[in-house]
Amino acid sequence: MTDHARDLEAVREATDRLLGATGKMDDGAVAEPSRLPGWSRGHVLAHLSRNADALVNVLQGRPMYANSETRDADIERDAPRPLTEQLSDLRASGAAFLAAAGAPADWSRKVTLRNGVTDSASRIPFRRWAEVELHHVDLGAGYELEDLPEEFVTRENDFLAERFAGHRDVVPTTAVTADGRLWTTGGGADGPSVTVRGTAADILGWLCGRRDGSALTVTGGGLPALPPL
Repeated sequence: MTDHARDLEAVREATDRLLGATGKMDDGAVAEPSRLPGWSRGHVLAHLSRNADALVNVLQGRPMYANSETRDADIERDAPRPLTEQLSDLRASGAAFLAAAGAPADWSRKVTLRNGVTDSASRIPFRRWAEVELHHVDLGAGYELEDLPEEFVTRENDFLAERFAGHRDVVPTTAVTADGRLWTTGGGADGPSVTVRGTAADILGWLCGRRDGSALTVTGGGLPALPPL
């Protein structure tokens, strides 16, 4: 069962790590390319701030974003800001999210996210945790998938495997680590079952599109090409 209070504390810790790493940058570093195509580090930081705002909207019963165009325009507007403004925004928006997600509420209720996706309110802290952790890696500032908390890696692999389960373009696929952790996904496409072996971090990198899967060992066929998230 999801423990939203525990996940909220994980968000707090991940945000502190992100702020600590970002605080070591300068304006030039913020303007440099991130690991996400077409985005600078400033774009990543701006997205994280606006995502915190958007999840507050979700928790308080408002649309996550007015529309996709507004979401994108806000990121473009905020990306070129100097480091001091980025840090101030990250702190303030992150604190507002923590306050909204920490308020007494019915955590079993359904909430609506972007593109009509629905989820339990209790899962919103985990979704924010994933945003902070993965985009910290995207900054390309020394924080890697291998540095992510083990619990997060396991649970994010659970989440992503579930997301691709039954997908019409993915053959039945089992991902396995040397220590016996296992995830099954795909199954909607015709073809033989595939087994993917590697570290939990490398499996995560493949599932979330941050690595090409070259570090994985595949038997039964080729490495499935996963659809974009």
